Amino acid sequence: MFSFCSDPSQLDGLKWLGCYLTTGKHMNLYWSVLTVLLLLAITAPVALAFGFAGASAARSAFAPLRWLGKLYMAVVRGIPDIAFFLFFVIALDQGIEYLRQKALCPDWDEPLRQGSDFIVCPAAKMPLNTASQWVHEAYGFTLAVVTFAIVFGAFAANVLYGAMRAVPKAQLETAAAYGLSPRQTFRRILIPQMWVYALPGLGNLWMVLIKATPLLFLLGVEDIVYWARELGGSKTARFSDYPHPDWRMWYFLALLVFYLFVTHLSEKLLARVMARLTLGQATTGGEAQRKAA
Repeated sequence: MFSFCSDPSQLDGLKWLGCYLTTGKHMNLYWSVLTVLLLLAITAPVALAFGFAGASAARSAFAPLRWLGKLYMAVVRGIPDIAFFLFFVIALDQGIEYLRQKALCPDWDEPLRQGSDFIVCPAAKMPLNTASQWVHEAYGFTLAVVTFAIVFGAFAANVLYGAMRAVPKAQLETAAAYGLSPRQTFRRILIPQMWVYALPGLGNLWMVLIKATPLLFLLGVEDIVYWARELGGSKTARFSDYPHPDWRMWYFLALLVFYLFVTHLSEKLLARVMARLTLGQATTGGEAQRKAA
């Protein structure tokens, strides 16, 4: 904070704006941008891992595992994201506290369900009431990562499953004819070939994931949409050192620019990855590159 910001009423023009944009709440807004970027950076590979596991299970020759993989894709994709977020976070949180209750408070005799409340012993709370604020925020963020990964992992599993089926069967049969085991064929032939078919769908899924980050507020995480609405609302001199009318339109316009910048950058990176993957591949993209060369 600038030293001359101690008395905002005496400021005008750019000085007032500079002091206003460096208040504590605005710092929370800037940190929330980093939170969104961190969520994307962690969730994307975790969701891809969920998707790869689900697609591999759906192709398994072991029937129960195959049914489990297809059930995962069908159930999660068939539930609206908001409904799943509201259900899963509550269920996961209460499930963790229930297990901690059984382990830490075996003599607890009060009912866990008391009306609409879920009551456990103080030692079983997750996180503990005495925990620092950063622990509560880290716990909420972890729940957000897990929830996003499960939801978008199901969509990624469907994309990868289709990509695996798109690999020409003749290549797999040729690998078997040369003596490769099913595991070697899967690792050396199927996986390298499938990415070129999967990337367009995964790219679209990445864009959807970016647009879904405002759902963080459902998980108790104060995201950029929350702070934009909080800071942009009209403020009077009675409640703020920086009174202003309703500026939500400008804050949300800044969010539009931010998301457009992230998606534009993503499109550029995905195009380069796609060009790298299609080089030398017997696909439409690969044929186009060879003809252009």
